[in-house]
Amino acid sequence: MGIALAIIGLALLVLAHEAGHFFVALATRMRPRRFFVGFPPALAKVKYKGIEYGLGAIPLGGYVKIPGMFRPGKRDAELYLRPAAEEDESLVEPLHALEGSFERDDLEQARADLTLFEKKLGATELTPRNSRFARRGVEELDDALASDAYWRQPTWKRLIVIGAGPITNILIAIVIFASLYTLDLYRLGFQVTAKKGATTTHVERVLADSPAQRSGLKAGDVVVAVNGQKVSGSTLTKRIGGSGGRPIALTVRREGKVVRLQTVKPMNEAEPLPTAFVDSFRLTGRIIDQILVKGIGRLFIGKGGSNVSGPIGIVQSSSDAYRQGLSDYMFVIGLISLSLGVLNLLPLLPLDGGHLAFSLIEGARRRVVSREVYERVSAVGIALVALLFMLGLTNDIGRIG
Repeated sequence: MGIALAIIGLALLVLAHEAGHFFVALATRMRPRRFFVGFPPALAKVKYKGIEYGLGAIPLGGYVKIPGMFRPGKRDAELYLRPAAEEDESLVEPLHALEGSFERDDLEQARADLTLFEKKLGATELTPRNSRFARRGVEELDDALASDAYWRQPTWKRLIVIGAGPITNILIAIVIFASLYTLDLYRLGFQVTAKKGATTTHVERVLADSPAQRSGLKAGDVVVAVNGQKVSGSTLTKRIGGSGGRPIALTVRREGKVVRLQTVKPMNEAEPLPTAFVDSFRLTGRIIDQILVKGIGRLFIGKGGSNVSGPIGIVQSSSDAYRQGLSDYMFVIGLISLSLGVLNLLPLLPLDGGHLAFSLIEGARRRVVSREVYERVSAVGIALVALLFMLGLTNDIGRIG
């Protein structure tokens, strides 16, 4: 159950990220062409007002297609349409015309030439592979030449559409943290040791002037029961948090002896909503500092690699947190959402942050960067992301071992 909820939580966060792109693109009249729940291939799909909505076969997150991410050129026409022209000579002449329009940078004529090529393509009989590839190419070029293509838009539109995804994840984290601050969460005021992703009942620290201190709890104690009922690392915080404020008596093991401590009333940590959001923003800022400075920053100096987690580790952490209680699970989901948002803002293609950086560069230059430059920079970014993924996967496998 915990693993299933962890996977669902991660999938919903990715879906929310894509939904952020989708709805802001709609609002700015940069009409997306597709929006899928899950990743293609499609199990089911329907077209409504020019947008294809579908259910993907891979049930993780979502997928949105924004038209014309790159300025089209002769190379794109050759890549997509050359195989079909080599199979059927009737397509050679319209392809040459289209390539010529791209060379002259006459995009209006290119649209007319593409329409002629599409008409000729409809009258030919090609092998299924070449036919599929050519039709996909016509669709991609048509989107890239459209007036609502991404690369044609003013810088501010491009920034808010691309930034909407990670900002959505960050806002979700802030709302989750704020909601946790407003819940009736009861605590005694002590911390237990975290070990290998799971919480133990070994007391690491007792907060001053807390109910735990008044009960006689000391660092080094091992909590064995709450109100006479045995507890484990996964049930300790759940039992205290769900007390409803009723008095609690801890039983601990101390220096080889079992000791029942004084009964105390837990403190209620609920906060008013305005205060909760202020504290949530502060907490978010501290976590972002941990991610960027003490997390990613340490990787550049060869430290902190053992702290990187991949999908398996993320699911495992969420699952462990769920077993400790709903509030712990929601807190970890908030952390994951915040991490998705912050990491996607890194200035690396193909991450959102890379597109944001290039949009700013193009806005300053008042000229679109060629697709070839995007591809070269993306190759570096993909390599770095792949290294992080492999590092996280290796760590996950090591932790399982």
